Amino acid sequence: MSHENIESAMRRALELALLGPAWGVNPQVGCVILDASGQIIAEGWHRGAGTAHAEVDALSKLAAVPAGATAVVTLEPCNHTGRTGPCAQALIAAGVSRVVYAVADPGAESSQGAQTLRDAGVEVIEGVLASEASEQNRVWLTATRLQRPYVTLKWASSIDGRAAANDGTSKWISGEESRADCHKMRSEVDAILVGTGTVLADDPELTARKSNGELYEHQPMRVVVGNREIAADARVLNDRAETVQLRTHSIHGILAALWQEGIKHVLIEGGPMVASQFVRFGLADQYIFYLAPLLLGGSRNAIRELGIESMAEAKHLDFVEIKPLGGDIFVRAVPRSA
Repeated sequence: MSHENIESAMRRALELALLGPAWGVNPQVGCVILDASGQIIAEGWHRGAGTAHAEVDALSKLAAVPAGATAVVTLEPCNHTGRTGPCAQALIAAGVSRVVYAVADPGAESSQGAQTLRDAGVEVIEGVLASEASEQNRVWLTATRLQRPYVTLKWASSIDGRAAANDGTSKWISGEESRADCHKMRSEVDAILVGTGTVLADDPELTARKSNGELYEHQPMRVVVGNREIAADARVLNDRAETVQLRTHSIHGILAALWQEGIKHVLIEGGPMVASQFVRFGLADQYIFYLAPLLLGGSRNAIRELGIESMAEAKHLDFVEIKPLGGDIFVRAVPRSA
């Protein structure tokens, strides 16, 4: 079987992985089964916690696995029993001859599936399209490795970096397309986090809504941090999504509490004081900016004090995605690696 054939199968597995939900504690994983000639004979993907993992889903499409079959999976087959059984054992029991995977499982309990396969005499090939798979599954991989939620910091600002006008108004800095994109992003995360200042000033609902106003099927948990009281009729307390208030300003404590609640990905939406704390402590894994073609001037910056006194102390980012979005510019950036 050629390397090109295996890469093609892995690309298909990566496509399948995206059919699974982005939210929830489990990763998005895709799997294809190839016969001895390299033809795809079954496909599968993980549909969320408690459902069959991608490998088992693909195997379920076959009455029997033919001799010489290869399983191509985007993540190292798991090696533990949780709400479902270990995929490594399922592949062994099915009689798969070879397993190809893209990236290793960093989980303390779920890893080492590759070794289990090798011990059973299954040929294992790792690292196929590893960069593509790591980028696609960056949220789960990072959260699992760090044992805290993956943090996306998002804001909309004018070209000169203002998140609001001097009178505090901010509706609407970004355009309709940017707002629709933000709502779709909300529908794919586990939690949205704001400070009490944002709730008191803007009374946001913090739900994920489609362009026609309908709610997305998945609504993230709404997290409000801070000690100030929130009015009982605040829109963030309505019944359209779950809401928790964490009466603390400890950023590390907030992430620890959310991790205990099963939150894998948290979207920080404001305000500037809360956002600045995550940046200051190096806890933002990804930045999303919606840059609008307007100038506001004034002092209401999207980010406030970071404790940086000189250019030598600047926090450098790398742009990984830039695209026009209506009249705005969408930018995705990550902290620059040392």
